[in-house]
Amino acid sequence: MAKGPVDRRKPYVRIADDLRRDIASGVYPVGESLPPGARLAEQYGVSGMTVSNAIAVLREEGLVTTRQGARGATVIATPGNQQAGDAPAERSEEFKLLFGQLQEIKGQLRRLSARLDDLDERTKDL
Repeated sequence: MAKGPVDRRKPYVRIADDLRRDIASGVYPVGESLPPGARLAEQYGVSGMTVSNAIAVLREEGLVTTRQGARGATVIATPGNQQAGDAPAERSEEFKLLFGQLQEIKGQLRRLSARLDDLDERTKDL
């Protein structure tokens, strides 16, 4: 039985990516809380620290906020609504530049995907 490709990303990066995707798709809308860290740790089979690192990534991206004593992180933005100018002031200029370039690439990928879907639709009967 053939196995799929091995995901070599660090566990906290995979978890952050999953949560980011869930936020973008509306599983966790703005104003809602993410599941508690202990539940995420159990779900992913990782330590609480790994989950904390994943939440920290989303917090640094401006997607969630956390408060001392609060259960879980609260979603404050979706990935598609972020712009380079939305980066917190403590971020470096280099980060802002790279973040802006990534946003531009995401837009280009969306446009290319739409064009491929259109091309696929037009050529499916050939």
